[in-house]
Amino acid sequence: MLVKICGITTREAADAAVQSGADLIGFVFADSKRNISPIEAEQIASALPSSVKKVGVFVNETVNNVLEIADTVGLDVIQLHGDEPPEMIEQLPYEVIKAIPAKPEHFNTIQDYVLADYFLVDSPYGQYRGGNGTTFDWDTLKNLPIDRSKLLLAGGLHPGNIQDAIQQVVPAGVDVSSGVETEGRKDRKKIDAFIKQAKVQKG
Repeated sequence: MLVKICGITTREAADAAVQSGADLIGFVFADSKRNISPIEAEQIASALPSSVKKVGVFVNETVNNVLEIADTVGLDVIQLHGDEPPEMIEQLPYEVIKAIPAKPEHFNTIQDYVLADYFLVDSPYGQYRGGNGTTFDWDTLKNLPIDRSKLLLAGGLHPGNIQDAIQQVVPAGVDVSSGVETEGRKDRKKIDAFIKQAKVQKG
């Protein structure tokens, strides 16, 4: 089970995620309370082991800006979390995660993004695109036209519900931000608990 800890803004939070076994670390380069500058992200990213993939989260950004930031930070993966056109993926020489809001009308657009490496299904938009800490009805994903090996689940996940979410949805990976925070800051104990619960083997 892949685990992405998103909204990293400090070295301490990144270290906690890495030490607990995170597979991906997410930096938000978009309007968000977890926004980080490329320079700050690069300082954190440069200390990460190569085994942990660095993900840049973008919302309706230009290709040139995405490429420039990706190069500055040393990103491995680009997450498109806005209304980016499908052809943008062809212009990005990186793994690409395409975020899809958990609404049936958006599910119809999935087939347009066949070049995406992963699809991240997140809660419907709130104040920001993602990171709003709300769950949605996982039953809506039962007939989702996505190969489960390409499906990442986000939206209101936390240590207390992650096992249920994985059993019900059977995604390739999970993504968390606010669910491992206390008073708006990443919490080492919650990060550790979340990753342990996500990676536990049942059966």
